[in-house]
Amino acid sequence: MSENKSQKEVKGGQGQVLDPETFRDSVNTMDQTGKRKWVYPRKPKGKYTNYRLLVSIFLLIVYFSLPFVKINGNPFLLINVLDREFFILGQPFYPQDFFILALGAITSIVFIILFTVVFGRIFCGWICPQTIFMEMIFRKIEYAIEGDRNKQIKLDNQPWNGEKIWKRGLKWSIYIVISLIITHFMFMYIVGYGEVFKIMKEGPFAHPTNFMVMILFTGAFYFVFAWFREQVCTLVCPYGRLQGVLIDKQTINVYYDFKRGENRSKWRKGEDRKALGKGDCIDCNQCVVVCPTGIDIRNGQQLECVNCTACIDACDEVMEKVGLPKGLIRYATEDEIEQERPFKFTGRMKAYTVVLALLVGFLGFLLYNRGTMEAKFIKPAGSTFFVKDGKISNTYNYTFLNKSNEDKVVTIKVLSPKNGTIVLSENNKIKIKKDQITKGTINVSFPEAEIKLSKQNVTIGVYDEKGTLLDSYETYFEGPFKLSF
Repeated sequence: MSENKSQKEVKGGQGQVLDPETFRDSVNTMDQTGKRKWVYPRKPKGKYTNYRLLVSIFLLIVYFSLPFVKINGNPFLLINVLDREFFILGQPFYPQDFFILALGAITSIVFIILFTVVFGRIFCGWICPQTIFMEMIFRKIEYAIEGDRNKQIKLDNQPWNGEKIWKRGLKWSIYIVISLIITHFMFMYIVGYGEVFKIMKEGPFAHPTNFMVMILFTGAFYFVFAWFREQVCTLVCPYGRLQGVLIDKQTINVYYDFKRGENRSKWRKGEDRKALGKGDCIDCNQCVVVCPTGIDIRNGQQLECVNCTACIDACDEVMEKVGLPKGLIRYATEDEIEQERPFKFTGRMKAYTVVLALLVGFLGFLLYNRGTMEAKFIKPAGSTFFVKDGKISNTYNYTFLNKSNEDKVVTIKVLSPKNGTIVLSENNKIKIKKDQITKGTINVSFPEAEIKLSKQNVTIGVYDEKGTLLDSYETYFEGPFKLSF
């Protein structure tokens, strides 16, 4: 429990409850002088910890294997901002598709808002990369080398002797190696695993910029997981601040059932706690020492709480030992504890759901109708028409972008006005490789009688071998100036 001076006795019991008017005025991981108070969480165990471990293993497998997954020869996920190459679910996206990605980002924000309104900060405890790497990799290495909470405190307080140098040196060395591995895999999502292996093979002198960037990111990861740790969640992460705006009394969070737990008192075997006015909380402090952010969940909902469920498992273990019902700390809503109301899907939740469904539907529509081909026909600057054999011709530079996952052979036709012809070598057929841009030049001709204006609109279409229209483009056609009476 926090050692804030504003604690006060609870009448009728022997425990202490922090004054709700002042306990939020300080950060649990800092003392009154602003000095960092290191958190030594006890190794958690229990049902929820096991579930989180399974989720973390699955997500870590996904993270370390996804860069090698390809669909139709394309990477499953690649976000190459420098070269403007984007692949999502194996489908290529281009700067022209930025509006789709922007809509996808908006949809993600709405989803986060809806998810937070209903489930609070459960994302932080179960899915957040910071939590998974910290608790399921770096913290487990620390437990394996330095031991559990008490041994870590003892090691930290002892002088730099052989044991401390060996253990800290081994831990920090492993941290650096893991940070380096995480950085390399992160870069695989940006430039692809082939390019990363190439950089590794050719060495830092051949790619000094890439090497320096990797060293900087490795240092950042090491700094976060070796020292900064829970401060990322409590001081830096914007999601924690957003949570305070979005949650209400109907939001599911990790809560301490104060109605059942207060007044707190140490456990005495054989006593009738209810008759003595004592609650089920035996003030064992296990929910505090197991918390990775160093808070006391019994003080109520706090921004520092990442919903990691460690306190639930710790409390349930104690309740089982003393023969009291589990669930003193549990997933619940504030209304469920205060008013004993069951969870209800509120109007605000329904509104967010409708907005989210509409955005997802519209996003799916755009993805489905994105098209497999993008064609443009642009007149070269300074070019004009020419007349030959009773036909007026214009020259166009074409640009084809094949967005599909297969090579295509396309033909070009004039859609309007009628009677237009295309002059192109190879029987008007153009081969376009998948995910490639093809450029070239064509001539478009019309009979003189067909051209009524000195500049009129024409539409040119691109067809595949099956005769399916892939894309069309409207441009203009120049002809001789004609007087009309």
